[in-house]
Formats: sequence, C-alpha cells, structure tokens
Amino acid sequence: MGKSDKKRIVLKIGSNVLTTGTNHISRGKIEDIARQIVDLQDSYEFVIVSSGAIAVAKQFVNLESNGKEINVKQALASIGQPHLMRIFLEGFRDLGLLTSQCLLSYSDFEREQSKKNIVNTINVLIHNNYIPIINENDTVATDEIKFGDNDKLAALTSVLLKADILIIATNTDGICTKESVENNTFTTIKEVEDIETLEKEIVSSISSHGTGGMTSKVESAKIAKKGNIETWIVNGLKDNFIINALSNKTAFTKIIKEQVIK
Repeated sequence: MGKSDKKRIVLKIGSNVLTTGTNHISRGKIEDIARQIVDLQDSYEFVIVSSGAIAVAKQFVNLESNGKEINVKQALASIGQPHLMRIFLEGFRDLGLLTSQCLLSYSDFEREQSKKNIVNTINVLIHNNYIPIINENDTVATDEIKFGDNDKLAALTSVLLKADILIIATNTDGICTKESVENNTFTTIKEVEDIETLEKEIVSSISSHGTGGMTSKVESAKIAKKGNIETWIVNGLKDNFIINALSNKTAFTKIIKEQVIK
C-alpha cells in the first residue's frame, strides 16, 4: 500500500508554536491546526512531527536533578509526552480527526529494516484516516534535545515518506534578510533555490522553549532538498497558517527544489 493521490504534507510544529510563546500548550492552537486539516483533507494528507513534551511537563512538575541536565530533560519528556498526546487526541477528536503516536529515534533512520517498518506503518495509519504524530523517543535518545527541536527529525521523516512539502511552523514569518532583522523591518525571503544564500542571511537566535533556531531549520531544508522535497518555513503563530501558505496569502520562506530545464 503506497501513497494515495493526495499531496502529503509533513507538518513540523515547534514548542514555541504549540505554546504560542507562553508557558502552556495552547489548546486553541491545536484546534486551529485540526480545523485546517479538516478543511484540507480532501486534497492533502498530514503527518505531524511535534515537539512540546518537555514544555508540557514543565507546566506542572519541577524535577530534582541528581545528575546531568540532559537526564532531567529526558525525564521531563517522558512525563510530558502522554500529556502532549492527550491534548492532541482531545483537540483533534472534537473535530472528528483520529490521531496516533509514533516515537522515533535517529538510529531508526540508519537501518533499512526500521525505515521500511516506519514507512509501512505510517502508510497503514494514513490509509485508515489516522494522523501520525511523531516525536523523538527522548527517554532513550539525546539527539533531539541536542540537535534542535525536531527539525532534523521532520526532514528525515519527510524524505522517508516521500512527502510533497515539509512545512516547518515556527514563530517568525519565515526567514528574514539579515539587514531587515538588524534594522527591525523584517523582510521575509520569499523564495530561494540555493540554500547557501539563505545561510548567509541567518541571524543566530535560539527560541525560548525550543532548542532550534533558524540554523537547524536551514539544515533540515538541506536534508529535504537532497530528497527532492520543498521546505516551507511558516509562521505557525498566525491562525490559518497552513491554508494561507498554500494559497499564498501570507509571507513565508519557500525553499524550492531544483528547477528541471526541459
């Protein structure tokens, strides 16, 4: 069982989008995402890569550390993950959408058998109208916490699942030119084919909840591009951000595939 005729979107949602910049996961934002999926489901199928497990746990637990900070983060992820899934489950179910959890590790992408299993399982889920919600298996892996807010995981997933578009939802209108950031005018780079030109425009900043800045998003776009997938970096804090990006009604950065000259 392969892909359907629908276009496949891998949607990566960062902690900053899920919390809408606060210290709590926003049920309103989850509902906004679910509503858009409902509106788009005749033409698109979705796989979600979601951060936010650590952010959820921080809402109601303060762990004592008896070792490394990374272990505390892993423990927080372990506590927060079921709550994160419950928030998705409830928010999506209210709009008639079914969800499923997939916890992956980077090592899964290095073994052929694991890769086949991931593809087959996710295709079965999608075929049966379940939306896979992927997060890194943080209790056994530290890469996500080190690397950056699941951006790389989303890119690897989009290549593996032969997605049509990787949408990375973040808290800015895509990537702005360096000059516009420095003089506070924030001009979005709307379309780019050569990623190296984009790298020159990046101003390094790390988000407050997430661990990924724009650098990890550009690194992810590189992975996706190698797999011939277009990456869109979109402002997920805005309502209707997926639909508005698809209909070009909002400013965002599109990292396009190589143009084939016929």
